[in-house]
Amino acid sequence: MRLAFALCMITTAVNLQAPLYDAFAARDGVGVGATTVAFSFYVVGIMPVLLLLNGLSERVGRRPLIVVALLLCLAATILTLVAPGLATLAIARFMMGIGSALTSAVAPAYMLDLFKREDSRVPANWVTASTSLGFGLGAAITSLFILHSPSLTPPSFWIYLGAGSLALLLVMTLKDEAPRRAKAEMLRLPMYPPGAFAYGLSILLAWATVGLVIAILPSALAQHGLSGWAGFATFGICSCGVLFQPLARKLSPHVSTRIGLIILPVSYALIAWGALQGVLSAVLAGTVAASSACYGFVYLGGLSGVLDVAGDQKSRASAGYFLMAYIGFSIPVITTGALIDALGHSMALTLFGMALLGGAIVVSWLLRLRIGYIRVPGNLIRENR
Repeated sequence: MRLAFALCMITTAVNLQAPLYDAFAARDGVGVGATTVAFSFYVVGIMPVLLLLNGLSERVGRRPLIVVALLLCLAATILTLVAPGLATLAIARFMMGIGSALTSAVAPAYMLDLFKREDSRVPANWVTASTSLGFGLGAAITSLFILHSPSLTPPSFWIYLGAGSLALLLVMTLKDEAPRRAKAEMLRLPMYPPGAFAYGLSILLAWATVGLVIAILPSALAQHGLSGWAGFATFGICSCGVLFQPLARKLSPHVSTRIGLIILPVSYALIAWGALQGVLSAVLAGTVAASSACYGFVYLGGLSGVLDVAGDQKSRASAGYFLMAYIGFSIPVITTGALIDALGHSMALTLFGMALLGGAIVVSWLLRLRIGYIRVPGNLIRENR
């Protein structure tokens, strides 16, 4: 429970400021493009750790990395509290990206060790549930406060500092019995075994949609005086996916992923239409539906599919999967933000939707080509189905 609470607090920090993106941009006199660039600094923080420091926990242990992640999130929150603005947001998100990467590198194995004799699915469920809840929780709490009293430094920041400090104290009491290896390999480059790349493309599309909702939707809702509700949209697309994870686990990886790819463009269309027309109920319903794909069917199905074909290279194959995820979380979002500044919300969101639909069709076709094949050491064989 203590580790789960810490994981929830680390991810809660990530989107704590999300409902304020449009207000930060207005304060600094810049457009949506600049907002998406600041938003993407989260990925800039993640990438070096994901690619270059994958073996760090084997050298220093797991608890120190969780402690550092919490300290970075607390410092980032203090920074946005003291000097709210897009430049500060970019620095804060860079720090939180490093913290999230350190956490993702150790959390599953650490939780498994703490549970000891439990079924491995139990600790995995704690990790996915606590992190998924956290990604949306901070944004929702901030929205609650700014709907009541608009502010660039809402009380949710102070509440987070208290809760995050408590998490830090609790983590310090955790045992960390993992063996240390002073010469553990740090660099573990990603790889894509046969069949894995299509799963990587699927999570790229899914997390591009998540990034768009977090970074761009507030500016679209602001046109209808609804920007204060952006945090609930973030909560919907980030946290509600946990409700669909039990169903996703019962399906084969390619079936789960293809179901998610069907849901994704339909739910995005509902989100975009609702945002452009100012229909809040459509936006919120669309984000919950999209979350079923982004953090349910596509996320779990894709990761399971990658691990199925990875053989003895599971660590590097997983890194490749998340590399594609974070590319989706940044580049398409920045591109769409620039298009909004140039062409307006309606055209830019329509173009994103067309690209999403086209991508979903292509990736679904690629996954279909792989149906009936499984990866075994050294070769591919046909399954009898």
